Amino acid sequence: MINIQKHTLSNGLRVVVHVDKSTPLAAVNVLYNVGSKNEQPDKTGFAHLFEHLMFGGSKNIPSYDAPLQMVGGDNNAWTNCDITNYYLTLPAANLETGFWLESDRMLELDFSEQSLEVQRKVVIEEFKQRYLNQPYGDIPLLLSPLAYKVHPYQWPTIGKEIAHIENATLDDVRQFFFSHYAPNNAVLCVSGNVDPDKVFVLAQKWFGDIPYRELAQNNIPAEPTQTEARKLEVERNVPANMIQKVYHIGSRTDDDFYTVDLLSDVLANGPSARLMQSLVKEQQLFSEVNAYISGDHDPGLFTVMGRLLPNTTLEQAEKAIQAELDKISTQAIGDYELQKVKNKVESSLVFSEISFLNKAMNLASFELLGKAEDINDEVNKYQAVTKEAILNTAQNTFKPTNCSTLYYRSSQ
Repeated sequence: MINIQKHTLSNGLRVVVHVDKSTPLAAVNVLYNVGSKNEQPDKTGFAHLFEHLMFGGSKNIPSYDAPLQMVGGDNNAWTNCDITNYYLTLPAANLETGFWLESDRMLELDFSEQSLEVQRKVVIEEFKQRYLNQPYGDIPLLLSPLAYKVHPYQWPTIGKEIAHIENATLDDVRQFFFSHYAPNNAVLCVSGNVDPDKVFVLAQKWFGDIPYRELAQNNIPAEPTQTEARKLEVERNVPANMIQKVYHIGSRTDDDFYTVDLLSDVLANGPSARLMQSLVKEQQLFSEVNAYISGDHDPGLFTVMGRLLPNTTLEQAEKAIQAELDKISTQAIGDYELQKVKNKVESSLVFSEISFLNKAMNLASFELLGKAEDINDEVNKYQAVTKEAILNTAQNTFKPTNCSTLYYRSSQ
């Protein structure tokens, strides 16, 4: 059981505190409810660009990193299609330094052409390095628009194309900030060797005067039900053929999320999982296989992927994957197999809670999606999944009409 105390400031900022006396440190996690799904189709990659801009200096503090390092702190951030998350760790005695830094950049950034140009170059290089010049790197750029036709998940977090970042103006950036970065669109979570009452006092002191802001009205369209199979085939200079099949599933907050997650674990969590046993070890068709869910806030994807051995054709590979999906859709799994994946999930959840930083991130996420206290129900929700639910979910998910398939062919 994770102990939690909460308070909401008058400007809408939600503050969550977890006390962990086992460490002399503290984590400060600021989660903003903005990701790539909040972008315009002709201006993508902004949420990720903004993650970088947030380290380029704020209204009253020209350097974010230097003051934090002087008090023994460290920091980083990440962006996905739904959220942008900033976190820092530092000695608990120096907690106020973290509040000072985070509150100033929530208030306003030091918007300048120089800062924009520096971070623009960094993001463009990242786009080239990770997505264009790396083997298999462009798969997200290919699969996202294949699977989604209406919802903004149709582009990856990096954006649709480099030109959108190249053409970003200072006015674009400033508008994006003030319509998404606001206390009423964020969760502040502190975990570590702290006193909750003192944390709430500090939160009021440093964040209380930041004004409530009118947020952008994001009328995000729902993705229509896919009614026919889709397929894309490309050829690239890569070492081996690869296949990816993606199926539409529900959102992170849907009741069957835990069933879908365990279904992916039965197929691919560890060397004893079905796909590894059948397709890699027994049939020797693949060098690696995997299955996983996106866990997105809006309805997401169930991905099955495999890298082929030289003598395996893409057609053989797809047929073999389909046979495994058909099997789990027609025959209920055994009690032992289900309990095994439940135990793995429970142990991974318990281990993840050892880290005070992980707890800060997870609590912020749960608070954003509903309430932080829900984190204490996770294990029970996984343990409550039945083999009948797994069977029904597999039948509903692995329909040919619900699938988009990518043949990624090697030209070597």
